Amino acid sequence: MSQDRVVPVVLSGGVGTRLWPLSREGFPKQFWPLISDASMLQETVARGTGPDFAPPMVVCAEAHRFLVAEQLRDAGIAVGAGGARIVLEPAARNSAPAIAAAAVLAAEENPHSLLWVMPSDHVVKDLPALHAALGLACTAAKSGRIVTFGMRPQSPETGFGYIEAGAPLAEAPGVSAIASFVEKPDQARAQAFLEGGKHLWNAGMFVASASTLLAELERLQPELVAAVRTAVEEATRDLDFVRLGAGFAESPNISIDYAVMERTAHAAVVPADIGWSDVGSWDALWQASPQDAAGNATHGPVELLDAKGCYVRSEGILTTVVGLSDVVLVATEDAVLALPRDRAQDVKKLVDQLKAKKRPEAGAHRRMYRPWGHYEGLIQGERFQVKKILVRPGQKLSLQKHFHRAEHWVVVNGTAIVERDAERILLRENESVYLPLGCVHRMENPGMIPLTLIEVQSGSYLGEDDIVRFEDTYGRV
Repeated sequence: MSQDRVVPVVLSGGVGTRLWPLSREGFPKQFWPLISDASMLQETVARGTGPDFAPPMVVCAEAHRFLVAEQLRDAGIAVGAGGARIVLEPAARNSAPAIAAAAVLAAEENPHSLLWVMPSDHVVKDLPALHAALGLACTAAKSGRIVTFGMRPQSPETGFGYIEAGAPLAEAPGVSAIASFVEKPDQARAQAFLEGGKHLWNAGMFVASASTLLAELERLQPELVAAVRTAVEEATRDLDFVRLGAGFAESPNISIDYAVMERTAHAAVVPADIGWSDVGSWDALWQASPQDAAGNATHGPVELLDAKGCYVRSEGILTTVVGLSDVVLVATEDAVLALPRDRAQDVKKLVDQLKAKKRPEAGAHRRMYRPWGHYEGLIQGERFQVKKILVRPGQKLSLQKHFHRAEHWVVVNGTAIVERDAERILLRENESVYLPLGCVHRMENPGMIPLTLIEVQSGSYLGEDDIVRFEDTYGRV
């Protein structure tokens, strides 16, 4: 690793429940294209791509590992040896343990490497301004500072934490010491911060050397560092992934702000005006999105009549709005959300209510992503269900069998090679195969276009856990 190149560290462990029904545990907001044609993760990684940057390190949940790898490759980012490293957390433990793991891994190659830590789900509209702020932050970080980015407030926002800038740093022009951190204020205090000019929004981005971060973590959070070091020592390399050891789960569940930034004497802030948003609610997404003359932001098949100040999004069905103002309407394949924009922060409460009622829509989409492609539930009845399956070119499912169900596959697009016990069967469009209960089988797409098929399952139990894998390209068990 070059000592002159910044290492982008992208934190991709969030769920983003305030953007339900789009963002859910199975497919969180960082994997969605919310502002452009690229996903939030792809946009984040792209900000740290070029000759000044080392390959990125993405820290994510194990359940999202194939999504991360696929989206990086789709964005032209090499994954694996010499490319991006995807670090898997065995348990969610907030930002401090994730950053500590990245610092330990980076320090193995170069203790003095500069880490640029970024959430994977934020919007930045002014990339040159971001890189200019990054240059200032790197200068301060080389002198032993841990630098956060402070966004100049555009409104009296009560949903963000604030940073009070202190004295300028002589060794790093444009960067200041931090006088204090302020929790989310009430409206009156937020208005005073906006008018006073000394307080900045805390954007959750940091720059520091691996050695400085680890030294402060060792001093302030020794148990955390011990757990993370054990997890890195126990880490295994699995395909293109760095799978942290189980010891990671022993680290405290704590943010980097509480663990280090609010307690260290090395904290600094670089003020920035970069068109930033954390896209933390539907109202924030409305503000960050292009709008028409009436202040409406839309996505997908949407028609408006006499609407004003609305955010309307559809992931498939035609969605229409007549005569409404300042509302959010979001339609996905299995859920619809409608609310006033000023109640956007209450979506999390709604998701908690859905979880309490054990509604599957609270955390899972009808479409489920797998390393080979995805499947989508179409019909479910007593003792049967129908799915649409897409297998990407060159990919194949695991060699498997089921104890409680039989399956019937019908190819509707592309070509499939099907293994059924000792047979190897070539299927083309409009051809089908029956897989009796208990047979060992596998499907492969040998072609250059996606393979699409309809799967009809029948049996006494149709859960996804009725599977025994004998062989899997992706290391699943």
